[in-house]
Amino acid sequence: MKNPILTAIAALAFCLVYPLHAEPLKVGDDAPQVKTVDQNGDEVDLGKELSEGISLVYFYPKADTPGCTKQACNLRDAFEDVTDAGIKVFGASADSSDDQLAFAKKYDLPFTLLADKDGKVISAFGVPTLNDKGFAARQSFLVKDGKIIWHDAKANPVTQAQDAIAAAKENS
Repeated sequence: MKNPILTAIAALAFCLVYPLHAEPLKVGDDAPQVKTVDQNGDEVDLGKELSEGISLVYFYPKADTPGCTKQACNLRDAFEDVTDAGIKVFGASADSSDDQLAFAKKYDLPFTLLADKDGKVISAFGVPTLNDKGFAARQSFLVKDGKIIWHDAKANPVTQAQDAIAAAKENS
């Protein structure tokens, strides 16, 4: 293009239509050092929580929606098997603490839900967002002693627990 103003406008329009996303963390990467709040409004130092043992950090778009509920209930129903495999569970979405608490109570979820309203955790893990409201794509990460050991870029809501347990066994 000969006109630099038109070139700049075209570049800006491209970025607005196709937003740039960080790449998701890869196996071998350090877990992010990030803080947020849980469903009770209590601060969670995720870097500290993920520094020892095995943890599943799973991302979902919106609390109390069909796919997200299936995913959470799969983890709830298999929670004994998950904890027997030594896995701590953290669910994360851009929902508020109040929404996460209502979701946890409604479905009797026995694990921590992270209220990532500002998107810090979603961004730190490099999880793409689905819209301008910051809804996270459905992805899962297993972290062992502060390192990513498994990443599922298309987490299956109905087999989330079983997939995480299998990955933990493969990587122990």
